[in-house]
Amino acid sequence: MSFPSDLEIALNATAQPIQDIADKLGLTPDVIRPYGHDKAKIVRPLGKGKVKGKLILVTAISPTKAGEGKTTTSIALAQGLGKLGKEGCVVLREPSMGPVMGIKGGAAGGGYSQVIPMVDINLHFTGDLHAITAAHNLLAAMLDNHLHFGNKLEFEPRTILYKRVLDMNDRSLRHIMVGMGGRTMGVPREAGFDITAASEIMAILCLANDFTDLKERLGNILLGQRRKTGEGIYARDLEAQGALAVVLKDAMYPNLVQTLEGTPAILHGGPFANIAQGTNSVVATRMGLELADYVVTEAGFGADLGAEKFLDIKCGYAGLRPEAVVVVATIRALKMQGGEKFEDLKEPNVGAVKRGMPNLEKHLESMGHYGLKGVVALNNFATDSDEEIQAVVDRCAELGWRVELSKGHPLGGAGATDLAQAVLDVIDSGESDFRPLYDWNLTVKEKIEIVAKKIYGASGVNFTKAAMKDLKRIKRLGCDKFPVCIAKTPLSLSDDPKLMGRPEGFEITVREIEIANGAGFVVPITGDVMRMPGLPRVPGACRMDVGDDGRVVGLD
Repeated sequence: MSFPSDLEIALNATAQPIQDIADKLGLTPDVIRPYGHDKAKIVRPLGKGKVKGKLILVTAISPTKAGEGKTTTSIALAQGLGKLGKEGCVVLREPSMGPVMGIKGGAAGGGYSQVIPMVDINLHFTGDLHAITAAHNLLAAMLDNHLHFGNKLEFEPRTILYKRVLDMNDRSLRHIMVGMGGRTMGVPREAGFDITAASEIMAILCLANDFTDLKERLGNILLGQRRKTGEGIYARDLEAQGALAVVLKDAMYPNLVQTLEGTPAILHGGPFANIAQGTNSVVATRMGLELADYVVTEAGFGADLGAEKFLDIKCGYAGLRPEAVVVVATIRALKMQGGEKFEDLKEPNVGAVKRGMPNLEKHLESMGHYGLKGVVALNNFATDSDEEIQAVVDRCAELGWRVELSKGHPLGGAGATDLAQAVLDVIDSGESDFRPLYDWNLTVKEKIEIVAKKIYGASGVNFTKAAMKDLKRIKRLGCDKFPVCIAKTPLSLSDDPKLMGRPEGFEITVREIEIANGAGFVVPITGDVMRMPGLPRVPGACRMDVGDDGRVVGLD
């Protein structure tokens, strides 16, 4: 009998009433705004509660086509803690619909470690991403409207960097012209679209502490520069921040759902980790820590991207301190890191596992730079041989890391109790002593070099002429004390996606540096990173359909 698909499992699950889930967190009906029977907004005051919980960060090795399973592991770990009688919850990002329709498919976990309602979560959910899209495009419309009515602020059009956004993969919109069609249609200029997950407003919503902070950050969005003087022009100069906050009013509140086992799950925000901070919101994480004893959260892609940004940006702004870290890997992914072909991954090959281990080793070393201790979660597959598993256990033991098999996909929380206990042991030991990687008061150039050398393993950093000009502009505009949010391929520790494993002797090239003044970081861009993905030759959308009974098929 074949194992059911993720969608089949999710659709056949019986969800508990959302107020029952809220009760587990001590949330009374007056702070729960239901969206149907199985999801709700938590509308309690933001940033007001006292933190009581322990924070557990889940990250991973560099992603491969074989998959690693951070979200599945995060959910399984939260369910495993529940099996051990611990009061916990999982706090995750909301999926972006563009990648769901493209190559990624669903992003709500897998097997018997999922958050539900899976279809809603992967599509429109409670409308948060639509609100961010609308707020972002409102500001773009106000900017172009200002140009149309005389440009009183004296924008230099060539300095306008603010694009529009759409929550869909659409390469045709990366570069466009706006204002075409005559004098009454606006001012012609080059523009483009990013995907909503890459919006600065997405980053702002996920870093804001409360509505006051949200409005200040929205007002600080840098739109362009003045003619002649080069001074920055900001969203507050258009008096836009109030209206943007109005559009985002409901989106600021985290969403409450549940795992398949009824463990509370808080989902909020969804910035990508290769071009933004790759973590759920500060509000959601803090709310989890106020309500539960243990909070499991994940950061996007590998530890070189999501975890680095979680620890250096989000923790810096929110004052968070992880007590343990879980680094997710699979035997299959390690084989790919060791040069094995995808079609050969089911065949036992201890040599390929050992050749791929340096990638995992580098990510473990990187977590050590932050003073964090933890556990390697090895997502277990039936094709994994005992010898392959033992090779990982032995090498990690030499490095001082414990390895636990995670069977959350086939078994749910029961398959993650050993992992959960190992994490509790790390927390109880008090060995983690979190510290940031760099001082924000260093120069932007120094901060980039520290991340590149310590986290990526680069031998050095090259800055193009354009990047050097950007460094001067950043200092002139007073943004040089921000943390750095490096945009880089997730497929390699380097800026070359073809370099697998643990490359050595490479240099990172920073081609330009953008300013996310409202979010409060600068974005050094490396390689060919794009803010608007394209669909693959055969999009996942081609598999999807709705039956006569209204049930979705093909969303896996």
